Amino acid sequence: MRVLIAMMSHETNTFSPVPTKIDRFMRNGTTLLKGEEAAKFYRNTGTCMGGYLAVAAENNAEVVIPVCAGAPPSGRVDSEAYETFCTLITDEVKKGGFDAIWLDLHGAMAAEGFEDGEGELLRRIRAIDPKTPMCVAYDMHANMFDNMVSNAQMVSGYHTYPHIDMRPTAERAARQLVRAMKGEVKPTGTWGAAPMLPHVMAQGTHRFPNKDLQQMCADWEASGRALSASLFVGFPHADVTMAGLSAVVFTDNNPEDAQRMVDELISFAWKARREFMFEIEPLEKSVQRAKDMGDPKQGPIMLLDHYDNCASGGTMDTTDVLREIIRQDLEDVVFFGIYDPIAVQEAIKAGIGAEVTLTIGAKLPMPLMPVQSSPLTLTGVVQTISAGTFTLKGGLTPGLRVFMGPTVVLNTGKIELILLSRHIEPTAQEMLTNLGITPSAKKFIAIKSRVHFRADMGKAAREIVECAGVGACTSDYSQLKFHNVRRPIFPLNMELQWNHPA
Repeated sequence: MRVLIAMMSHETNTFSPVPTKIDRFMRNGTTLLKGEEAAKFYRNTGTCMGGYLAVAAENNAEVVIPVCAGAPPSGRVDSEAYETFCTLITDEVKKGGFDAIWLDLHGAMAAEGFEDGEGELLRRIRAIDPKTPMCVAYDMHANMFDNMVSNAQMVSGYHTYPHIDMRPTAERAARQLVRAMKGEVKPTGTWGAAPMLPHVMAQGTHRFPNKDLQQMCADWEASGRALSASLFVGFPHADVTMAGLSAVVFTDNNPEDAQRMVDELISFAWKARREFMFEIEPLEKSVQRAKDMGDPKQGPIMLLDHYDNCASGGTMDTTDVLREIIRQDLEDVVFFGIYDPIAVQEAIKAGIGAEVTLTIGAKLPMPLMPVQSSPLTLTGVVQTISAGTFTLKGGLTPGLRVFMGPTVVLNTGKIELILLSRHIEPTAQEMLTNLGITPSAKKFIAIKSRVHFRADMGKAAREIVECAGVGACTSDYSQLKFHNVRRPIFPLNMELQWNHPA
């Protein structure tokens, strides 16, 4: 068996000012992975690529990898970057000789000129090669368009948020496609969407209703009723036509039952739509509440700066939650972190042990947001300087090499502030321990995250307090001006009445 495996992955926040050029897709900041280098990087990791490579090994398949391009969420993908990735993949397709095509795509990529980046890629592939069996593994936050489903023989999505099942998702997609190639099954798929934008802060699979929806999918797959069943909660910070919740189900030659399962998922989600909303607490009140709960003998309180999560397209440089923590005089705090390469270099130049005064943050203006952050001037001691490179042992992607770039810990006396050179969400406790900080020993852990922290970092916390700051992944939909998303849609149109056929 000869298989083309490729990754083109990006979650696009159309409100984010962070540029998405080709260098952002270079995992180590300098190299666009492809070929054996990519295989070596991802093999035995808890990623979709890791899953595909494992199934390829099971089948003694020859693997061709034209590109592995994955970037942290940010603004629309630069057209040069998008065309580069598509061309690398389609040029390989043109050469032919493949028994299958396995793709690792996000599902919420909006490029300059294309609101459906993945669907356009699949359309181009099918224009060249309409027959070679193809499967796709999508992120749970995919905004589904028809081209993303109709051009593939198998589609699978994550069942967990935080996404700890990336590898199993790709394994499921590839194995079912292999079964189809052997004539064991005949995949037939369908999909549907509901006019609703589930709030990211209400999408975790630790809670109702997404927990129940994903369990339905997993149960159908386990029973054999579905070859693959996926409920996509969608990514609401993408102002594209089909942003929102959808479902995709593939069966063994039973399109009627596939439709019934899609309808059941959509109907369940719509009836539970108000449970997919999120109530915002004023920042001053949430920080005060955290302060009142703080007791080092009982374990850390975790404060979530959820308006500025870089894994949802945030700049990771807004200072408002940090400023409020300082104003209310919280002590024994670790704050991860502020993206500020300039401040990092200034601290490195001063050296470990030096006292420095730095003006940090708010260096990336947010023109599409009605509220802006402002820089914060702090004095502290340079406690740690790190290359920011290590291999994760657990969390979301065990076995994956992480590149935070040059990283500094600035100790102000009450706060250990982590300054970063690259955008990375603090999901694993290792991101602190590798900087010499023991999370469980702190009174407060403040992080820029939304849900993924629950994969590992959240295990260190006694209580979690959600803090509404400022950022391009705001939890307040009233701060977002939607022009392209289909209307009416809940909750932008709160009184929408919609009768699904199920």
